[in-house]
Amino acid sequence: MARDEGGFLGGAIRYWPVRIGRAQALLLGPVAVHPTAQGEGLGAALIRDTLERARLLEWGRVMLVGDEPYYSRFGFSRLTGVEMPPPTNPERVLGLALRPNAWAGVAGQVTRHA
Repeated sequence: MARDEGGFLGGAIRYWPVRIGRAQALLLGPVAVHPTAQGEGLGAALIRDTLERARLLEWGRVMLVGDEPYYSRFGFSRLTGVEMPPPTNPERVLGLALRPNAWAGVAGQVTRHA
């Protein structure tokens, strides 16, 4: 969450632990920014800050469902072989490796991490 000095909640981001086959990952989303704070870079700052925190916590990979033209600036690219439940468009399933080759060989259905 991001709050200003007065306690105004300007934005929030959520991550979910998931599995793809036997591999663990974080699923990013949603990212929300209050309408009065949109266009100020708050969403991008939340994404960058939390991706760095995930890296420091030794997560190897992050995925999301979103627009590649937007999320590519954070390093996300289209994943192949990773299947989100329907009706998800497979072209919108994106991933980011937080360590080298983290997505190598990872494929299968995305399920909740129990």
